[in-house]
Amino acid sequence: MMLIRYLSQIGKYFLMWKEIFRKQTKWSVMRGLIFKEIDDLIIDSLGIVAFISFFVGGVVSIQTALNLTNPLIPKNLIGFATRESVILEFAPTFISVIMAGKMGSFITSSIGSMRVTEQIDALEVMGVNSLNYLVFPKLIAILLYPFVIGISMFLGVFGGYIATVYGGFGTSTDFIEGIQINFIPFHVTYAFIKTFIFGLLLASIPSFHGYYMKGGALEVGKASTVAFVWTSVMIILVNYILTQLLLT
Repeated sequence: MMLIRYLSQIGKYFLMWKEIFRKQTKWSVMRGLIFKEIDDLIIDSLGIVAFISFFVGGVVSIQTALNLTNPLIPKNLIGFATRESVILEFAPTFISVIMAGKMGSFITSSIGSMRVTEQIDALEVMGVNSLNYLVFPKLIAILLYPFVIGISMFLGVFGGYIATVYGGFGTSTDFIEGIQINFIPFHVTYAFIKTFIFGLLLASIPSFHGYYMKGGALEVGKASTVAFVWTSVMIILVNYILTQLLLT
C-alpha cells in the first residue's frame, strides 16, 4: 500500500513538471514574479551562505593542519585538502542541504499558505495556470543558484587561507601552492553540474509539497518538514549517482 502511494506521488511530481510549462503566464506579469523570486531565493541566501562557507572552510583547513603530525608531510597539503573538500563536496552538496531547509521551507510554506487560503483556487477560476504562475518563476530564479555556490567555493577556500595563515598553521606561500597542486578543471565543472541539478530539486520538490498539500495552517508546517526531508534525501542520492557517473 505504501509502495503504491509513493509511486503515485512520484507520478504526480512528473506530471507537475508537464503542467508547469503548459499554459504560460503573460511575460509582463512573469517578469515581475521572476525578479521577486530572485530576491527571495537567491539574494536573501547570500548572507547565510557566505557566513557558513567562510567558517567551514577555516575549520577544514585547521583540522587538516592538526592531523599533519608527520614533519615529512609538506604544509601545502593544507591548501590542497581545503580546495578539494570545498569544491567537490562542501560547497555544492553541504550548502544545498542547508538551502533545502531555508529555501525549501520558504517555498513550501508560501505556496501551502496560498493553498490553505484558497488563493490557488482563485487563480484557477480566473483561468491562470497556477503551477506556471507559482513554480515557473522559482525555476528560472534558481538558474542563478550556481552563482551562489561559486561565491561559497571562493569564501570556503579564502576562509581556509585566513585560518591557516593567521592561525599559525602554515605560510601564505604554502597554502597558495597547495591550492594550485594537481588542479583538475573538470572538478569545478562537476561541482556546477551537481549544483544545477540540486537547484532544480530545491525549487521543484518543495513546490510540489506546498501545491498538493491538504488541510490547514498546521499541515503547512508538516508539509515544510516533509519537503525538507525529501529534498535532502534526493540531493544526497543524486550526489551519489552523479559522482559515480562523472568522476569514476
